[in-house]
Formats: sequence, structure tokens, C-alpha cells
Amino acid sequence: MAVRSLAYIRVETRDVGAWRHFGEQVVGAAATPDSTEDRLMLRLDGRPWRFRIEKGDQEKYLCAGLECPSEEAWAAVLDKLDKAGVAVERGDAALAVDRHVRGIASFADPSGNRIELVWGNVVAGTPFVSPVGVPAFVTGEMGFGHVVVPTSCYDDTRRFYKDLLGFGDSDEMRVHFPGGPEQGLGMSFMHASGPRHHTVAVGEFPAPSGLIHTMVEVPSIDDVGLALDRALAAGVHISSTLGRHTNDKMISFYMRTPSGFDIEFGCGGEQTVDWTTVTPTFTIKEDLWGHKWDFGA
Repeated sequence: MAVRSLAYIRVETRDVGAWRHFGEQVVGAAATPDSTEDRLMLRLDGRPWRFRIEKGDQEKYLCAGLECPSEEAWAAVLDKLDKAGVAVERGDAALAVDRHVRGIASFADPSGNRIELVWGNVVAGTPFVSPVGVPAFVTGEMGFGHVVVPTSCYDDTRRFYKDLLGFGDSDEMRVHFPGGPEQGLGMSFMHASGPRHHTVAVGEFPAPSGLIHTMVEVPSIDDVGLALDRALAAGVHISSTLGRHTNDKMISFYMRTPSGFDIEFGCGGEQTVDWTTVTPTFTIKEDLWGHKWDFGA
């Protein structure tokens, strides 16, 4: 497989200060010393950053940084994209340095979701220390988590990630709700070469912010509960109560970020070492328990 993990996401915001408070005091990430009023870099582990928050005129998810394990794998994906007629912009050395990677190229999937394809594991060289005592985030070869992006062309977008970026199917579901289409709305969960159940998912849902949600994982249910307490104390909108998903077994809750998309904060996600031994599933019930949703502001 070509892509190994989710390296980072970039977000635009009108209020970097609000993101700093949310990122540090609620999520438990650590702002880097070189963060400014116009740019916030949030660490979750030994990487220089995992969230890049950029001051702008809108509240908007900008892109995901998807990481290849080597320059050879990265070049092979770019070759596939070129042959498929995808418009790819190669980044120069200065952009790679800015993203703390060794190589970078950018393009969009068929639904317009932007991707920065990168390679090169650059490390910070200093330990991660959470300002609110989160002991660690579960990252490593799995990357920092996953993203769920909206799609206006479900089948084409699925094929793009599978055929060109090398993702594999983990699970698919149809989400039914009152007044919705009879066949439900599709969600497809796809794994990279790392052991995380899914690194990218696509969903037939509107997302004015540009992203349905991203996920961070912590070691224990106590770490999840403490984050929920911090979110409630800070007045953060809780988009979903605590629950456990059927497909990846994650125990989590969802909270609204300052830019309008959600962060799933969870533990206990399923991992797979050898994907050749796994048969993709089709889920007819999204949750084993919990996850009562409130999509309000």
C-alpha cells in the first residue's frame, strides 16, 4: 500500500486564540514555542506538529497531510496520479521544510477535498508534554488519527482513494434517518498500510466546514472521561455522547471545534497487523451502545 498514515491536518480560523485554548486546555495538545497570533502548531507526540491552525477570513478545514513510508512509495503514487490525469502541484524544498517533511505534493480528490501527500519522518527532538496531563496520544506508525471527509460523488471518491492512493476497504455502512433517502447515505471507511482501522472515511453528508470530523486517540477510558469533563467545563458543544462504534470498537465522544467540524476523542480503537487476513465488513448498526447525537450549533 502507498499511504501509511495521516500525518497532519491544516485548518483556517478567524480566531487563533480560541483554537489555542481549545487545543491546549480541552484536547490536551501542546502549542509549539514558535506558534504566533497568526499560526498555531499543536503537538500530540514526537512530531513537530499534528494540527496547523492558520489565521484567515473563514472557519474552514483546509487539507489532510497523508504520509507515505518512503520516497519510492511517494513517487509511485504521484506517477499513478499523473497517469490518471489528476492535477498535481509539486511542492518545493521551502514548502517541505515548512511542513516538516522531506517531500510534498498537493492535489484534490473527486469531491474537492484537498490532500498534501508527504514523505519523511521528521521528529521534534523534544518530548511531548500535555498542558493538562494527557499521558500520551496513540500515534506512531498509525499516524495521529483519521479524517472523515464529505463527498458529492461517493463511488468516484472511494475509487480514487483505493485505486490511486492504495487504500483498502475496512467497513461500509448506510446511514438512515427520518426524511432521508430510502437507500440511506453511504459511508466508506478505508485503511492505509498502518494498523489503524481507518485513516480516511468518506460520507455522503454536508459539511460546511469542509470536514465531517477528525479523530485523536488516547490510551484509556479515563483519559477520554477527563477530556469530556474538560469539554463540558469549557462550554464546548458536545456533538455526541460517549459510545462505542460497531466497526472499529472505538469508545469515544465527539466535540465541536472552533472551526465548526468535530473531533472524535476516543480510546480502544481496533488495530490490524496483517490486512491480508481481514475481510471488510458492512455495518447495519453504527454503534454497540451510546453516541447520542446533537448536531446543533
